[in-house]
Amino acid sequence: MTDQLEPMPGDQLEPMPGDWRRALAIVAHPDDLEYGCASAVAAWTDAGREVSYLIVTRGEAGIDTLEPAKAGPVREREERASAAVVGVHAVEFLDHADGVIEYGTALRKELAAAIRRHRPELVITLNPDDTWGGTYWNTPDHRAVGRAVLDAAADAGNRWIFPDTEAEPWAGVRWVAIAGTDSPTHAVDVTDGLERGVRSLMEHRAYIEALTTEDPETYVRNLIEGFAHEEARRFGGRPAVTFRLFTR
Repeated sequence: MTDQLEPMPGDQLEPMPGDWRRALAIVAHPDDLEYGCASAVAAWTDAGREVSYLIVTRGEAGIDTLEPAKAGPVREREERASAAVVGVHAVEFLDHADGVIEYGTALRKELAAAIRRHRPELVITLNPDDTWGGTYWNTPDHRAVGRAVLDAAADAGNRWIFPDTEAEPWAGVRWVAIAGTDSPTHAVDVTDGLERGVRSLMEHRAYIEALTTEDPETYVRNLIEGFAHEEARRFGGRPAVTFRLFTR
């Protein structure tokens, strides 16, 4: 893939901000962060930053061959193991039903409460747009959670919105970073975190084995390394994970 590492002039991404200590990643399902973003998390935790995960469902509807009551605990275990690979030890689940998350004030309140508890400067979520690349329709869960995260980052700082959460308002969110977007603005050099990003997704073995007949390691390595090296063209030739960054 060395030809993919050549920079693409005129289309370069900015490096992600580095002047922060705590981040909270909020996504719909176990594995959402591991499909690319985990390599960046590894780089951040290596630098001494604290990253926590909040997963809105347990992904119990994600394995066709395993009924939800059995799949949920399996996927939770896999998520905790995958998070540990990249230095994340705080993983919370909200127990919404997989596949039918509803955007609205109830979800915004739960996410604002979590932001108030964790008090991050950076909040991370997954692509909330209608499509992936304009070709594949995004799932309702991704759209609902991503949009609620963008709103909850502001809600968390307003004492008059959801005033009855346990934690005090937190107006310290400086950025919301969207992973998996078709229109990134920033990137993280994952030269040193890429291998752990691969191993992090590999922890979702039950999910991957139900998803593809390809050898799991081959599937994961081609996917994660392929994304990172492709994005290197827009980041000075360095393997990268990209984000669309919203400043608050």
